Amino acid sequence: MKIVIAGAGEVGTYLAKMLNNDRHDIVVIDIDKEKLQNMSSHFDLLTVSGSASSINILKEAHVCTTDLFIAVTERQETNITASILAKKLGAKRTIARVDNKEYIETENNKIIKSLGIDSLVYPEILASNEIISLVKHSGLAKSIEFSSGKLSLFEIKIEKDSPIINLSLKQLIEKYDSVDARIVAINRDDKTIIPRGDNILLENDLVYIVTDKEGVNKIIALLGIKDHELKNVIILGGSRVGVKTARHLEKNCYVKLIEKSQEKGFSIAEELDETLVINDLGTSAEFLISEGIEKTDAFIAVTGNSEINIISCVLAKKLGAKKTIAEVENHDYLTLAKNMGIDIMINKKLIAASHIYSFTINAEVVNVQCFTDTEAEVLEFVVHKNSKITKKELKNIKFPKGAIIGGVVRNNSSFIAIGDSQLAENDKVVVFAMPEVINKVSKLFK
Repeated sequence: MKIVIAGAGEVGTYLAKMLNNDRHDIVVIDIDKEKLQNMSSHFDLLTVSGSASSINILKEAHVCTTDLFIAVTERQETNITASILAKKLGAKRTIARVDNKEYIETENNKIIKSLGIDSLVYPEILASNEIISLVKHSGLAKSIEFSSGKLSLFEIKIEKDSPIINLSLKQLIEKYDSVDARIVAINRDDKTIIPRGDNILLENDLVYIVTDKEGVNKIIALLGIKDHELKNVIILGGSRVGVKTARHLEKNCYVKLIEKSQEKGFSIAEELDETLVINDLGTSAEFLISEGIEKTDAFIAVTGNSEINIISCVLAKKLGAKKTIAEVENHDYLTLAKNMGIDIMINKKLIAASHIYSFTINAEVVNVQCFTDTEAEVLEFVVHKNSKITKKELKNIKFPKGAIIGGVVRNNSSFIAIGDSQLAENDKVVVFAMPEVINKVSKLFK
């Protein structure tokens, strides 16, 4: 596939990294020659220096023969203009990153399509949706639902007193054979392992498990994880992510939103129905204690400053918050934040890149999720009629070593796939895969 990426920022760079593993023909456009030089030295791609909204620059990038044009610069206007021009010049499909929610409203779809833009990506909405999904289980570090909750993927950390420490996956299956679940990945010392039966779980491992609705509660009980009902939430930052998250969570729990700007705070208070909006910096221990931080089920820091988000979450955790979520847009801070004890890090640029990546896969993918703690991606494939994956039982299919099938949704039920399982048309399959083998996996579902 020939792909042109307009924008060599974090979204564009992460996309190029993901796509480089699939051996696509990639061209990157940006006005910053230093960024282009850095990308060309790390990835196998071509670069064009200039504005993506210039017809001559687009022609130089040969968008006339492009299968997919992706505009992800920092400027919404540039992305929209570049996508419209690229389509007129012959690009088969166009995607534009936007930061105005009115563009993604359903009633405006026809207008956007008529301009020649096939898809829009709004990172703030994607980030907010992920946060909403992650706060459902306060006892779990990270939890993601597939097919309306029929399957769940969640992350746990192996503590020194865990009942499953030092067990191999084979022993684990034998000991807990009543639980329909599968460990699909282990993160150890910042390296991702796609496990097999002889892999042993060690202290401090981050383990990723796929199971159904009943399985989540069983595993929480078996491992002695304290899971609390979400009642009290504090959101630091009246950003678009913060406001959208509050709007959703206020329907079912008590939400406080802290915003340092008084003027912006008044505007947010008029927009939200049940959320209590407080005008304060929200970063002092005295203030957080006065707002009942020790009774808070989730503290979510989504200001525009990664450092403030990290520090406030560390403080909130120390003062008793059960779960902390920090928006960390500086990629270099992600590992630092994890080591400081923050439960979950959100990077809306990585989330947006993963979402866009799904458009490049040569199979139908309805969901792509990235985890900041692991190199792997989680994909939900739809099985098509006569695809290779349906021809034999799974044990007889040469599935790439860097990938594993976690679970399957068939009609209104779900199950964990085993060697004797055979997939059928319209099944939805959750796959955990390293970037370098995603293309091989997608060919099985094509």
